[in-house]
Amino acid sequence: MSNNVLVFAESREGKIRNVTFEALSVAQQLSGGGEVVAALLGNHTEDHVRELGKYGASKVYVLTQPELSVYTADAYTQALCQLLEHVQADMILMGHTAIGRDVAPRIAGRMGMGLISDCVNAAVEGGDVVFTRPIYSGKAFQKKTFKHGRIFATLRPNNFPVTEKPVDAQTVRFEAVIKDLRTVVRETVRKAVGGVDLTEAKIIVSGGRGVKSADGFKPLQELADVLGGAVGASRGACDAGYCDYSLQIGQTGKVVTPDLYIACGISGAIQHLAGMSNAKVIVAVNKDPEAPIFQVADYGIVGDLFEVIPLLTEEFKKYLAANQ
Repeated sequence: MSNNVLVFAESREGKIRNVTFEALSVAQQLSGGGEVVAALLGNHTEDHVRELGKYGASKVYVLTQPELSVYTADAYTQALCQLLEHVQADMILMGHTAIGRDVAPRIAGRMGMGLISDCVNAAVEGGDVVFTRPIYSGKAFQKKTFKHGRIFATLRPNNFPVTEKPVDAQTVRFEAVIKDLRTVVRETVRKAVGGVDLTEAKIIVSGGRGVKSADGFKPLQELADVLGGAVGASRGACDAGYCDYSLQIGQTGKVVTPDLYIACGISGAIQHLAGMSNAKVIVAVNKDPEAPIFQVADYGIVGDLFEVIPLLTEEFKKYLAANQ
């Protein structure tokens, strides 16, 4: 059975987010020979269209209305619902990002569709498309499928392999009618929190209350810079004012799935584990040998992070210099 799939192509600061390429790769897997297309809202270039074609999008629907230049829930919901009525795709995929979490339920409600969110796996089993998602703060997983109607799912970033399937993408301009907006963005003010997006980072160095102060994050940032990774934090560190809440990882923060997660001075409360326990390799550094974080860590170092982290940084510098 073939499925025509529409992928919402999310961009950030002029670049297509990696989760979009993951979604296109999943679409290729699940389409069964059906057509895979993408929707690109707001400002774009022909390079963006070619980039989406590189990962299998045969058509890219471009919506360039001024109201879509900056994300607002009302404008994106109206535009994507109108596009879905026009395209009639059997399956819709998008990233489980801040935008995806916000707009997907609105679209599902308005269009009368079911929605499976935060999926970490997708496969065809017995003729059905089956999605796997974590429940109970990542302690268990459930498999869900659709018995009828359109298939609509959001995918957790950094969980699916990206596969190139170059095609010559066709640009299709679509004019959506956007009206009665309740929110208008006049200005966007961004806080500088590093150049690597936490949700898509392959390596994360994270700090908890054990960093003791804002200055305590400096050695963590240095290690992250050496490894080409990002810096994260537990809620305890954020609540203590050591860092901005945009770095928070956990049940009430960001959910991440890096290849390597280095937890520094983090005790391992269940709320934090819910946001990072699916990392491929977890390294814990803590002075307390009984800290719960060691129960989920692949490697543990019992010691003062202010002694351990600088030593790790120097060793990584030597290793990377010798293997360039």
